[in-house]
Amino acid sequence: MKYKQVQQIAKDTIKFLKQNIHPGMNLIEVREMCEQNMLELGADSFWYWDIGAFVFAGDETAVSVSGKQYTTSDRIIDKNDIITVDLSPQINNIWGDYARTIIIENGNVADSTEVKNTEWRNGLMMENRLHKELLDFVKPETSFEELYFHINETITKYGFINLDFMGNLGHSIAENKDDRVYIEKGNNQRISDVAYFTFEPHISVPGSKYGYKKENIYYFENGKLISL
Repeated sequence: MKYKQVQQIAKDTIKFLKQNIHPGMNLIEVREMCEQNMLELGADSFWYWDIGAFVFAGDETAVSVSGKQYTTSDRIIDKNDIITVDLSPQINNIWGDYARTIIIENGNVADSTEVKNTEWRNGLMMENRLHKELLDFVKPETSFEELYFHINETITKYGFINLDFMGNLGHSIAENKDDRVYIEKGNNQRISDVAYFTFEPHISVPGSKYGYKKENIYYFENGKLISL
């Protein structure tokens, strides 16, 4: 089983969710819909604390919490709302890891480039900028710590803050969640020393009650960093 296949389950589930999510649903329903879809697509379990979908809406999107403490709220989705979904399917200990922030405006899922709420649109655009910055900055010799400092400086430069409860920006893909290494201060290991890693900046602007997340898995191919 290839990592790309498991990651595709997560990507397809986000597509499925965008086609089916609507105002009036509660977040427990959203979680159940995502988890059921991943299982139907071939996932056999969920690697992060046995939770397949971490779902947040409204001011919950700015909350950063360990999976060990996470509980899904019964919050109802509004006709204008912001929802973040973080998926963790696995097959035979091969992980997928994929997150997106979804915007609903006037009852419908909005394309990220057409979001009318300026604050929300700017948050999504900043996530895209950070992922582009990752691709431009990281070379085979780049360490996790160097990436940590560079991206956090970029976040600050554009007027945003890092919301992650541990301050990191992603982690290696492993077979046991306790074996992960992180994009964090003090980790001088080269990024190219791991086969795959996630990049998942969780950001906001000072004083805002909303947060944004975009997560992909990346790997090196012929010395070039690409998205799984």
